[in-house]
Amino acid sequence: MPTMNFKRRLPIPQEIREEMALSPHLSEAKKEFDAQVADVITGKSTKKLLIIGPCSADKEDSVLEYMSRLAKVAQEVSDKLVIIPRVYTNKPRTKGTGYKGLMHQPNPEGKPDMLAGIKAVRHMHLSVIEETGMFPADEMLYPVNYRFLFDLLGYVAIGARSVENQEHRQVASGVEVPVGMKNPTGGSTAVMLNSIYAAQQSQDFLYRNWEVQSTGNPLAHAVLRGYVGLDNKTYPNYHYEYLERLAAAYTENEYQNPGFVIDCNHDNSGKRPFEQLRICNEVLDSCSRNQDIANLFRGFMVESYIEDGNQPVDGGVFGKSITDACIGWDKSVRLIYGVAERL
Repeated sequence: MPTMNFKRRLPIPQEIREEMALSPHLSEAKKEFDAQVADVITGKSTKKLLIIGPCSADKEDSVLEYMSRLAKVAQEVSDKLVIIPRVYTNKPRTKGTGYKGLMHQPNPEGKPDMLAGIKAVRHMHLSVIEETGMFPADEMLYPVNYRFLFDLLGYVAIGARSVENQEHRQVASGVEVPVGMKNPTGGSTAVMLNSIYAAQQSQDFLYRNWEVQSTGNPLAHAVLRGYVGLDNKTYPNYHYEYLERLAAAYTENEYQNPGFVIDCNHDNSGKRPFEQLRICNEVLDSCSRNQDIANLFRGFMVESYIEDGNQPVDGGVFGKSITDACIGWDKSVRLIYGVAERL
């Protein structure tokens, strides 16, 4: 018979946060950053978001090298873009096997170690903040773990496999920063919009052995990432006609601060990362032709690392993805400057 072996009791999030605390100075800086991001989501600012970084944040040394480069470019385009470093430390797996991210395996080639993983995740996010002054994004794959990082994150994503889940929607309703709700893998706009609506409402639910009540998150918004059709092929949902239909359904009559972010990789690119700059340009073309689309557009997500492509977990190339393929640094710089110039 299947069973669960309870291996050891783990520290509560407060203990981990106290062990690796964010300084008072950086806590104040985060408030300023959060306000900038909120202004983009609400449309008060004409700037756009660019959530950019590795598909999976696997090794701290290469992630910090990438983010140090990114911070310099972010300063140069700060009049047009608010750049949020993508530091995704948990990876959903379609079949439940393989590398599941830093939380599970702080050494990608080693055995699972959740205690070391929790500390490695907190340490990586904290190091990015301390070395670059930027506040990262992460995917909330496990809602119960959000409290380990809530004081560090500038943006939270709910993935395509999680967006229909009740717990993800409820916890998103109590997150203090913008939450991007992706369309599900099957592509349903209705499911995505229902998730946004749920996250924007006050919710009562069970969380970490507490009965809690959330206020609702007015900064929950749409992330379009493409989908897998019934023929098991990938299809995009960033084209003009889709955005036009979305604008007609996603209105202020029912939703707070309607807005969408385009995920330029995943099923939108057919996992062809070099298409990401072209996709950015097409979306910006659509915005220039249709004011309703332009009014909803909030920015892009891009998968980018130091080296082009991807490699096996044991590949050994510094700064090359061990999950989905990414664009390398040179192409990333061209994409950032190109988008900023068009804005």
